Amino acid sequence: MSQEQWTAVDDYITARLIPPDPVLEAALAATAAAGIPMINVAPNQGKLLYVLAVAHGARTILEIGTLAGYSTIWLARALPADGRLITLEYEPKHAEVARANIARAGLAAQVEVRVGAALDTLPQLAAEDAGPFDLVFIDADKVNSVAYFNWALKLTRLGSLIIIDNVVRDGKVIDAASRDVSVQGVRALYEALAAEPRVAATAVQTVGSKGYDGLAVAVVLGA
Repeated sequence: MSQEQWTAVDDYITARLIPPDPVLEAALAATAAAGIPMINVAPNQGKLLYVLAVAHGARTILEIGTLAGYSTIWLARALPADGRLITLEYEPKHAEVARANIARAGLAAQVEVRVGAALDTLPQLAAEDAGPFDLVFIDADKVNSVAYFNWALKLTRLGSLIIIDNVVRDGKVIDAASRDVSVQGVRALYEALAAEPRVAATAVQTVGSKGYDGLAVAVVLGA
């Protein structure tokens, strides 16, 4: 198996299950034009987020790590008309592009982009009683993975889903001696998930156009 084959299979899946979408294509084009790293989820991963949010009946969603809003659009499209999504982005430039992408998608009324370090904005959400959120998607820096997970727990309720991206790190997650701070951040996240009695969690490995990585999913069992 090779990256070329993984990408070809992703392309096959996308061609059959994800119809051409000018709004999402424009979001990707705007991301590239702005010089923002193309590290957004793949189309089939974006649709997975959409499917999970619809199946869960999510009415309130929190996203930690907006980038340029590609995954935000997928998640927000799953909301009912009166639903809301708050997404947190550290980089002002990324947030500006994300707002434009979200507006082009017709979702500006439902989506709020907050700019700043998430570990500063998350306490603000708690102080505002912004939760509980039905679904939290964490796709930000991995060094603070445990802190983001702990905040997600504080801002959710019984039955909420917490989805965390990039938890395999090209297989490097099994290297306890790794000097990569992102790898160590993800390893600490696994320990936190394993030790937390208020969630039931699992993770799956993925391969595709974005390479070899994985996704963790936790359901909140109690406050």
